[in-house]
Amino acid sequence: MGSALENYVNQVRTLSASGSYRELAEELPESLSLLARNWSILDNVLETLDMQQHSLGVLYVLLAKLHSASTANPEPVQLIQLMRDFVQRNNNEQLRYAVCAFYETCHLFTEFVVQKNLSILGIRIISRAIDQIRQLDTQLTPIHADLCLLSLKAKNFSVVLPYLDADITDISTVAAECKTQQQQQSQHADANNDAKYFLLYFYYGGMIYTAIKNYERALYFFEVCITTPAMAMSHIMLEAYKKFLMVSLIVEGKIAYIPKNTQVIGRFMKPMANHYHDLVNVYANSSSEELRIIILKYSEAFTRDNNMGLAKQVATSLYKRNIQRLTKTFLTLSLSDVASRVQLASAVEAERYILNMIKSGEIYASINQKDGMVLFKDDPEKYNSPEMFLNVQNNITHVLDQVRQINKMEEEIILNPMYVKKALGSQDDDLTSQHPKTFSGDPTD
Repeated sequence: MGSALENYVNQVRTLSASGSYRELAEELPESLSLLARNWSILDNVLETLDMQQHSLGVLYVLLAKLHSASTANPEPVQLIQLMRDFVQRNNNEQLRYAVCAFYETCHLFTEFVVQKNLSILGIRIISRAIDQIRQLDTQLTPIHADLCLLSLKAKNFSVVLPYLDADITDISTVAAECKTQQQQQSQHADANNDAKYFLLYFYYGGMIYTAIKNYERALYFFEVCITTPAMAMSHIMLEAYKKFLMVSLIVEGKIAYIPKNTQVIGRFMKPMANHYHDLVNVYANSSSEELRIIILKYSEAFTRDNNMGLAKQVATSLYKRNIQRLTKTFLTLSLSDVASRVQLASAVEAERYILNMIKSGEIYASINQKDGMVLFKDDPEKYNSPEMFLNVQNNITHVLDQVRQINKMEEEIILNPMYVKKALGSQDDDLTSQHPKTFSGDPTD
């Protein structure tokens, strides 16, 4: 091992032993290029360091390995095991002094396992990393997006769903964590990445909820993504907008409400999503045949955007919505009449749709198999059962918890010195504009 690497090891050991973690965290970024140049002997460095006692030193070795992965072409299983060992055995106290380096390591690791088609092996590792670094269960970190990406690639959502189901009340950003100019320069911490990973979290989250057919939650995630304040449109927001339009049709049968202050949508997104707005317009006509034709017409664009499966779900939702309309008009109807009125291919297909809708609680009906007649019924729920009372009680409790959380966040904002300074500055500007002074003669009078 070269003298420069020996100096690195000695520095890590000495400062770690004395508990000078902040000083060590400020000096280690300067060694990153050295470590990357010597990637072939970094395993020797790791043998001289203990993951628990020298977590900061091991972190930067791991970061250097991942930086040089494209050149070094390391054994994937070995690198994955090293990352797994690190997130399980590191010293969380030391990690707090190098949060940005830890985020970058997780991003590079995610990129590595995705390229190697080993996303499934990275899910638990990144999940563990999130649990280590976040300070609240409701805090969003930049590596939440990595967990969502790995879950999508692996088509495995059991681990990520609890993170997505948690309502976010706090956000950890690179700009906030990388406080010194030295850290920002050495680690290439770009504050713009904060917005990128924020948008990706809600975009990927919306895709995951769409995949498991939780369309209401998916619609919320896409809405957050497209209504995030921005001066210019990002490609992430555009792709989320396309999916937002299609999920809106599935959930509400029309474009869901969008706040009027989102100028980016009107100026940039709508002109670049014409095919999707044509789909929305045709959907409003309630003609399944016209919708089928428009989907076929734009099938190439939908396929290119990876939205063809979602387009088919939109078509399915229109059949269901048209069947629901029939329940408001008829008490009984033959399966063949149902198929004809909603433009399904056959009575058999109409029966399949109705049975699925009865099972999911979308309609209340029964089918007489003997004569092929459908009897539409009213909602049997009388809202007087103990189960319904408990459900209402739980919903009330949830709303009250949300109100308390909002009040707490509002209080924190009002007491924030930066907010107070800005608010007082705005008031001074208003007073000045309302009471302008006019001077004549000597301005010192």
